[in-house]
Amino acid sequence: MMDESGDLQGIQEVADMLGITARTLRFYEDKGLIEPSRIGTTRVYRRREIARMQLILRGKRLGFSLTDIAEFLDLYDADPQHLEQMRALAERVRQRITELEQQRDTLDQTLADLAKLEGEALARVHAHEPEGRRVAG
Repeated sequence: MMDESGDLQGIQEVADMLGITARTLRFYEDKGLIEPSRIGTTRVYRRREIARMQLILRGKRLGFSLTDIAEFLDLYDADPQHLEQMRALAERVRQRITELEQQRDTLDQTLADLAKLEGEALARVHAHEPEGRRVAG
């Protein structure tokens, strides 16, 4: 459902375009992050709402919370130059990078611990197995 200027699209068209479900769009509407217009009882989406959804989905992919995303969207609406949004975004991205680096360090240590444990377990198995039954490892 598009108007003559191409501005209005139905919920399923937008969902298909963004690779999400109509239910996902309704979820973000319920959270107040998007506000589709209505023609009767039918939701219709303008370019602004589609752009907001793209920002929301990108934020989710990058691991931001809905609260963070809502703040970015509020700044986006309040500042036509988007300078405050960019400052806040840069700060929050730096925090997210730090969080992910800490998680990576923890994962690296866990992987090293598991590899060591595996090696010790296999060494013990090999030490007590008869020659003909040894399993490569």
